[in-house]
Parts: sequence; C-alpha cells; structure tokens
Amino acid sequence: MKIYFAGSIRGGRDDMQLYLQIIDLLSNFGKVLTEHIGDQTLSVLGEDGPTDGYIYKRDMEWLNEADVVVAEVTTPSLGVGYELGKAEGKKPLLCIFRKQEGRRVSAMISGNKNFQVKNYKELSDLNQIFKDFFEVNQI
Repeated sequence: MKIYFAGSIRGGRDDMQLYLQIIDLLSNFGKVLTEHIGDQTLSVLGEDGPTDGYIYKRDMEWLNEADVVVAEVTTPSLGVGYELGKAEGKKPLLCIFRKQEGRRVSAMISGNKNFQVKNYKELSDLNQIFKDFFEVNQI
C-alpha cells in the first residue's frame, strides 16, 4: 500500500512534530511516499534546493502513484487543498482534523461526500481511525 500523506508546509509548520508522529503511525499500514512532510528542517519557506517546478512534478508523481491519500487538515493549506482536489474521485481520501475550540474544518472539505473526514483530539485517537480506513480500503 502506497500512502500519500498531505500536511501544511508553507501554510504553517506548527504541527510539524505531530506530522512526524502521524507518518510513523501510517507506516504501519504501508509505505508513506511523502515522509518529508515531517522533516524538522523544513520551514514555512519549504524545501531548500529544489525549484517549485521540481517539487510540483515530484509531488504529482507521488500523488498519482499512491493508493490512498491521508491529509491532516487542521492547519489550512492551499497545497493540501490542491492535492485533495487532484485526487478527488481517483483515490480513497481521508482527512483528519484535530478538534480545537474556535476552529472548524473548511466546509469545502467537510461538505464533500468524496472525502472521509474524521475528527480527533489526541494522537492515540488516530490508531482506530487509520485501522478502520485501511481495513475498508485494502488495495
């Protein structure tokens, strides 16, 4: 199983440590193609070295190669939204949103029947969410 994990980079890196932990959990279910999302050296400026064109091409190749897409959507990100739009109708999509007072997931995500949206409070909540998602979407 090849997993495309999407999380905010240029939209904000507040959840970088969480992304690392999510990637670790996801690796129990398959190969995470986008492990760099949890890279602690990435800033809101993104990766050093590759051009934006290179990053776009590489990420689109990974997105096409993936069997499923899992997106952490707590921190709004244009890139994550774009990736979800590109994968919609082509792959199973799971959007996870960490419940916080005063914050709601975008209606463009939660209102889309093609996206499975799950709320969580703690990292430990994701174990069952992932288990259920991957059980239904065995490729």
